[in-house]
Amino acid sequence: MGNARALALEALIKVEKQKAYSHLVLNQLLSRHPQLDLRDRQLLTELVYGTIQHQRLLDFYLEPFLKQGIAKLEGWVKQLLRLSVYQLYFLNRIPSHAVVNEAVKLAKKRGHRGIQGLVNGVLRNMLRQPKRSLDTIVEPVERIAIETSHPTWLVARWVRQYGLDTARVICRANNERPAMTIRVNLLKASKQDVLSRLTASGYRVSETSEAEQGLKVENPAKLMDSPLFKEGYFTIQSESSMLVAPLLSPQPGMKVLDLCAAPGGKTTHLAELMANQGRIVANDVHKHKLRLIETAARRLGITIIEVTARDGTAVSPEEWGTFDCILVDAPCSGFGVIKHKPDLKWNKRLEDIEQIKELQLHLLSNAAKLLKSGGQLVYSTCTIDKEENEGVIERFLEYHPHFELAGDMRQILPQDFGSDGFFMVKLSKA
Repeated sequence: MGNARALALEALIKVEKQKAYSHLVLNQLLSRHPQLDLRDRQLLTELVYGTIQHQRLLDFYLEPFLKQGIAKLEGWVKQLLRLSVYQLYFLNRIPSHAVVNEAVKLAKKRGHRGIQGLVNGVLRNMLRQPKRSLDTIVEPVERIAIETSHPTWLVARWVRQYGLDTARVICRANNERPAMTIRVNLLKASKQDVLSRLTASGYRVSETSEAEQGLKVENPAKLMDSPLFKEGYFTIQSESSMLVAPLLSPQPGMKVLDLCAAPGGKTTHLAELMANQGRIVANDVHKHKLRLIETAARRLGITIIEVTARDGTAVSPEEWGTFDCILVDAPCSGFGVIKHKPDLKWNKRLEDIEQIKELQLHLLSNAAKLLKSGGQLVYSTCTIDKEENEGVIERFLEYHPHFELAGDMRQILPQDFGSDGFFMVKLSKA
């Protein structure tokens, strides 16, 4: 257990200092420490995600006990205190004395006697007093932001876009534990067959409510070590993400472009829907990520994917009008997947949205040149920000009058069916 806390502290320091993605840091740590048993691996995961998820509320609880304020603490001390308060207030199964003792040991190992005393004193004083009440926060946006641990600017933005009540529900849903869902590879087996085989292996499995190929796994420990995964019977994918490829409705024999393809979850889904017949060009600007697509295709038994590493904003004229259908799963702020990547809400800034929506429009405009007349194009993002979604589509249709909506725009919010927030829309070219 002690090792799990030390590793959690290491992860938290790295995520904040290097602006690193929490899930990547955590995966690296788990790979470097295969000796951790299942209990410690679960505790490490819980501590890292929980502390980042509730960071602002933890700071709210800590503030009265820090004379100099939390911002003036050294980075590792700040993270150690957050990590400890998360255990005290959110994990009832860990005794308080164990939390304090482990925190003091970590402080002793990393700092001098003064830091050790500070950590000990703050935590013991918190235990002696009632938890600070949120009722002192009168302003509603600030109350939601602190209670659910989100930046105030982001909550205010969602209040403007969705209203106060929906914004509150979005923020609360972002703190829920994400469901583990998988997409059955219909090239190899039926959904019922995979469900039965996983159940026989001890997994608790049920069908997803929205995605036709989806299954939900309640106890997913070591799922990626299972023979069914290694033999390509399923892909781990969020249920919302599974809805994108069917919207494009690619047919066997078509020539399809996935413009921003890595890591390849939607690309391989397109190939499965095409019965592995035709041709898919899986493009991504990040060359090192193409290996992920190739590896996934091999595991799933897919042979029709050709990877390319080109800038999606640069289009060669000889390729104009050559694709039957195109998927633009555009880079975005990622505010729909905060359940999986809680660090996003702390690392993104308003100016990031302003920059990325111009990139999204640019990618979409170039994809429009590559599409055949009569072809179909799907634009999708994993964000709930309206300017990146409806706003980009409205501008695109204004600049490209030969395109029209082929159905309604669909915005999925994180509370809708327990999956991620996603946006998707299908467009037709005259």
